[in-house]
Amino acid sequence: MPKKAYPRFLQAADQGVIIEFGETVDPVVNRQVISLDQDLARQPVDGVLETIPTYRSLFIRYDPIRRSSASLIDELQCRITEELSDEVERRLWTVPAFYGGEAGLDLEDVARVHGLSVDEVTALHSNARYRVYMIGFMPGFAYLGGLPDAIHTSRLTNPRPLCPAGAISIGGMQSAINSVASPSGWRLIGRTPLRLFDPKREPAILLRAGDEVQFECISEDEAARLDALTEAGEVTASCEELR
Repeated sequence: MPKKAYPRFLQAADQGVIIEFGETVDPVVNRQVISLDQDLARQPVDGVLETIPTYRSLFIRYDPIRRSSASLIDELQCRITEELSDEVERRLWTVPAFYGGEAGLDLEDVARVHGLSVDEVTALHSNARYRVYMIGFMPGFAYLGGLPDAIHTSRLTNPRPLCPAGAISIGGMQSAINSVASPSGWRLIGRTPLRLFDPKREPAILLRAGDEVQFECISEDEAARLDALTEAGEVTASCEELR
């Protein structure tokens, strides 16, 4: 069977176009998605109302009164044919993380499943560097790729009805930080005082697709101190621009 040619353009109802760049979760494919997304933000296309980057595709919502999908696809094809910049805008976030305790209910189970100690799981998780592949599911929820193979862990058979905002978790080959309190079947291993989503803050959503995240282990006392700062509306993580 011949391979599918990418990028591939798909119609999504009467107001959307999807551009697929591949069929796997891959940082190179994701970089192409984000590159086009940022290019469209810098040089808008007439009639485009919204763009949403995902793992391997870009969803584009447009105004069907202002233009047809055929004309939009033609213009997007020309845009993609031109050399897209490899220098995508991205940031590295250093996120404080307290592992274990009441917030890390599954940490010991993760260690047991893999024949590791709790300290080894914590070290593996905190020493990795993660890529924000996409934002979705809940406001500000970031899907983090880059979890070490040694701690890939299946999700819970029975999801918990409520997990707190700031919970750090593992789901299969990914990690995540709960942006808001919600049900979850991901394995809880710790928490961060950082809030990825705060409607009273500007910007309300902190991370963007293409950003990178690394965790910094902190003590329970330090977590409590940062909790107070978070309640006061401060961002309890540092970030630097990457090129």
